[in-house]
Amino acid sequence: MPTTPSPATDATPRPAAPAPARSVRSVLRPLILRLHFYAGVLVAPFLLVAATTGLLYAASFQAEKIVYAHELTVPAGDHKLPLSEQVEAARAAHPEGAVSAVRPSPEADATTRVLLSGVPGVDPDRTLAVFVDPYTAKVRGSLEQYGATGALPLRAWLDGLHGNLRLGESGRLYSELAASWLWVIAGGGLLLWFGRRRDRRKVRGTSGRRRILGLHGTVGVWAAAGFVFLSATGLTWSTYAGANIDTLRTSLHQATPSISATTVGDHAGHGGSGTGTGAGKEAPQRLDTILAAARAKGLGDPVEIVPPADASSAYVVKQIQRSWPEKQDAVAVDPASGEVVDELRFADYPLLAKLTRWGIDAHTGTLFGLVNQIALMALALSLILLVVWGYRMWWLRGRASAFGRPIPRGAWQHVPPQIVVPALAAVAVLGYFVPLLGIPLAAFIAVDVLLGEIAHRRGGRTGTAS
Repeated sequence: MPTTPSPATDATPRPAAPAPARSVRSVLRPLILRLHFYAGVLVAPFLLVAATTGLLYAASFQAEKIVYAHELTVPAGDHKLPLSEQVEAARAAHPEGAVSAVRPSPEADATTRVLLSGVPGVDPDRTLAVFVDPYTAKVRGSLEQYGATGALPLRAWLDGLHGNLRLGESGRLYSELAASWLWVIAGGGLLLWFGRRRDRRKVRGTSGRRRILGLHGTVGVWAAAGFVFLSATGLTWSTYAGANIDTLRTSLHQATPSISATTVGDHAGHGGSGTGTGAGKEAPQRLDTILAAARAKGLGDPVEIVPPADASSAYVVKQIQRSWPEKQDAVAVDPASGEVVDELRFADYPLLAKLTRWGIDAHTGTLFGLVNQIALMALALSLILLVVWGYRMWWLRGRASAFGRPIPRGAWQHVPPQIVVPALAAVAVLGYFVPLLGIPLAAFIAVDVLLGEIAHRRGGRTGTAS
């Protein structure tokens, strides 16, 4: 007797439905999360040091005015003495060394600085600043000075701590590493934050790890632009990336121009000071003529007068105002004739040279004065909090007694080749131009892939044995 076939046994099996294609966003998010996690864990100590020392350095500008008020300020008088008399008074009080520069009193209540180089006991890369009352020519004290911004001992010490941990050139690698990775960590955090559902970004009404994650993300989003700026500007004068940036600017004809201090014509070598020492000892009266020639060319305060390097060189008078609007014009003045032999105007700088100048000055807190310094302190404090919260979240990811359960590996395997190949090319380029980003990143990828392969093979052997 025939029977009706059962649909369950005679029906042709249907092929399994293909897995839905994963979006680029869903593929990249785990990879970005893993990179952000490990970069934060491994680079965070360097960022924490850089942020803490940067916070102190940003505050040092105002502290310097208080600590060295006696040397920096005087009661305002009615008539300032000739600059030559002020330099002679400084030389009488400190006959050692040579006059390397003079900074005339820029304000009614400010002292004149006479900078001496080659002073016994003073670091060779620093000068001894002698502070002179411009109204009485009385010397009010002397302090070591460092750098173009005229940093005195307190700020100079903190500058060295922030820049190289006071370890010299080798110590600069720590700050370059921090600057190289800061923008990557900030950018990755932004992508992760905006990739989260809106309801998971909330801070209010949450607790535990989720609350910390909310605080971490919120502060990071608000501060991200500042972090990217600090990273970019910090790299401009770093050891390796900075050298590459300078090379690139030079190839694009965007290097910072310099004034020519060479005298020409019949006056060259006649009546010159010969050296910086001669300018200070033999003919300080020339400084008044030199300053008058610079004033005639529109160079207003604050300025710095640099004596000739040799008999064929001119005095260089340059503006040194780094606050907005910047004053960076310079003129070269023949010491014999008092004529201006060369001029350099900041308005004529190439665009990248101007941007570099503004970026560095904003990074160091001088471009916008107190507002600039407060903004830097706020960014530094934000970075400190983000690092602390990041480590706290790592702790809370652990299970039982485990500390800091890591983000699972293998995310890169799901990234399509059309994204992987350009990404690897970008790593190679970064390894050349920003080596302290590219090289560690390439090493991280190689180690991560190697460890993943070892774990995979061990898992395969275990499965076969069982």
